[in-house]
Amino acid sequence: MIKLKGSILVILLSLVIIACDDKQVFDEYKTVSGTWEIDEEINFTLPELDTLTQYDLYINVRNTNAYRYSNLYIISQMKFPNGKVVTDTLEYDMAAPDGEWLGTGFSDLKESKLWYKENVSFTEQGTYTISLQHAMRKNGEVNGIYALEGITDIGFRIEQAQNP
Repeated sequence: MIKLKGSILVILLSLVIIACDDKQVFDEYKTVSGTWEIDEEINFTLPELDTLTQYDLYINVRNTNAYRYSNLYIISQMKFPNGKVVTDTLEYDMAAPDGEWLGTGFSDLKESKLWYKENVSFTEQGTYTISLQHAMRKNGEVNGIYALEGITDIGFRIEQAQNP
């Protein structure tokens, strides 16, 4: 009975935190099955957004202690409705120099909210798509790491810009 009450309390607390998140416009996660393979694209189709509003964009990463690296390289593509594609290669610190994870979380699962772009306007009518792939390599090696262990979920989040 005590476990059930504790579980209900955690669920209610989570709902309250989510309900108080008034900056959120879009927040979606895709689960990585086992390992994040180098050729596995994670795609997000964005909802129709106000063309006059500016937004801050984030990539969310959930990792476990099985993740063996202190950083993460991601190749992102923002695909516009008119066919234009903007590609970025991004590097994020995932751990402090002492090895402690930088993300938040109570167990061995950590969540990192990683800055992607700020004050973005979606001025074209139509569907925008975000595609993410990892681009991790070992030092001195040309070929990338094929199967990246320890990443469980990749998310994409849009918030109304704080300083438009």
